[in-house]
Amino acid sequence: MPGGTRPSVLLLSAPRGARLRGRAMSVREVTPQQAHELLDSGYRYVDVRTEAEFAAGHPAGAVNVPVVLPDPTTRQMVMNRDFTDVVTAHFPKDAPLVVGCQSGMRSQRAAEFLLQAGFMNVVNMAGGFGGARDQAGNFVTPGWSQCGLPMCTTCAPQNSYAGMHARLE
Repeated sequence: MPGGTRPSVLLLSAPRGARLRGRAMSVREVTPQQAHELLDSGYRYVDVRTEAEFAAGHPAGAVNVPVVLPDPTTRQMVMNRDFTDVVTAHFPKDAPLVVGCQSGMRSQRAAEFLLQAGFMNVVNMAGGFGGARDQAGNFVTPGWSQCGLPMCTTCAPQNSYAGMHARLE
């Protein structure tokens, strides 16, 4: 992120379509290298970071559906109430999906939401795009970018959040 800061993330409630069942569902975790192999075998990468984070760089071929969005009034991050609806509009419930974010935390929650919404083949990429860090700022889990995997800063318009969300309107 610019200036070395990350947006605070506030997950208020589940998006429409996700059924909360009292406890988190078990989500399979994969490394960035394993995620890359899954993408080569037909999985799709759903990047749940903000549009600005996605624009700064993302795995090649990824689609962007943020799980949280900045509230224009408070500038705090709030749940994207359309998250599961947008994913459902583009992928069948049995689609094989790798879900990733910046460090693996938001994507873990997003993957749980997708499982709760009936998706059956969802994995979370540990370390996300930028890697998970400890409190001292040291990498504890490398991310996609640290692993030297294919990435880009451009995408087809239909892969951007605006393009993905337009299908709902």
